[in-house]
Amino acid sequence: MKHLLNQPYPLSDEAIAFYQKNRFIKLKNVFDAPTLAYYGKLISQKVDEFNQMAEPLENRDTYGKAFLQIFNLWRESEEIRDFVFSKRLAGIASALMQTEGVRIYHDQALFKEAGGGITPWHADQYYWPLSSDKTITAWIPLQQVDLEMGPLEFSAESHQIIEGRELSISDESEVKIQQKLRVTDFKHVIEPFDLGEVSFHSGWVFHRAGANHTDQVRKVMTVIYMDKDMVLKEPENENQKKDWETWCPGAKVGEIIDTELNPVVFTAD
Repeated sequence: MKHLLNQPYPLSDEAIAFYQKNRFIKLKNVFDAPTLAYYGKLISQKVDEFNQMAEPLENRDTYGKAFLQIFNLWRESEEIRDFVFSKRLAGIASALMQTEGVRIYHDQALFKEAGGGITPWHADQYYWPLSSDKTITAWIPLQQVDLEMGPLEFSAESHQIIEGRELSISDESEVKIQQKLRVTDFKHVIEPFDLGEVSFHSGWVFHRAGANHTDQVRKVMTVIYMDKDMVLKEPENENQKKDWETWCPGAKVGEIIDTELNPVVFTAD
C-alpha cells in the first residue's frame, strides 16, 4: 500500500497555473480504490476511537452539526502517518504553491455524519498564526462524494477578498461571506468528487460544504501543509493563539516553525 503514496503525481503546468489563479484545484486519480479502502478503514477506526461527541446531532450548534473533527491522526498510527506524510500529496502541495518544500501544519479527519449540516463559508487561515499565504489543504474523500453528501465548494479567486477573513466558521460567516461573494464575479464551484479525486485549496480562498442528505457518513481526511520556511507571526485572535500552543508548540514569533509536530515532508529537487 505504501507504493502509490510516494509515487510522483503528474502535474501539468496548466494545473499549476489554474491553482495560482483560482487558489484551488481538483485532481483526479490521486489515489486508487484499494489505497483509499485500506487507509480509509484505518482512519475510520481511529475516528470512532477518539470521537467524544455524545450530543445528539439536533442539539448541536452549526459548527457541531458540520462534522466530527479529529486532529493529528498521524501521531496515533504508523500506517496513518505513512498516508499523511505521503510524498505524492506533499509533492503536489509544494508544486502548486511553488515552494522549495512543505511542512505539516496538522491533519484532521472531517466526517460529516448522515443528516449533518452545512459547513459555513470561511477561510481557513483565520485560525492560523502563519506569516504568509503559502498554505494549502489537501481534502481527500475516502469514498465518492455526490452532491447530496456535501462536497467541498469553492469561490474561485476569492483569496483576493479581505472582507470576511476576520470571521470564524459560524452562522455569521455563512451569511456575511455569502452576501459579499454574491456581488462579485468569482465563480462558485459545486461539483461531486469521484473516487480518488482530491482537492487542494489555499488558506485564504473562501469555501464551504453543503449538508449531508444521505444515510451514509461523508468521510474525508485532510492534510494541511505550509511552506517549509514558514515563519510564526504574532497571533491576531484567540484562535491563532490556541493554534500556536496546540500545533506549533515551542515555535517562536519571527522564526521558522520547526517543531516536532511540523516536520518537513517534502523537499523539491
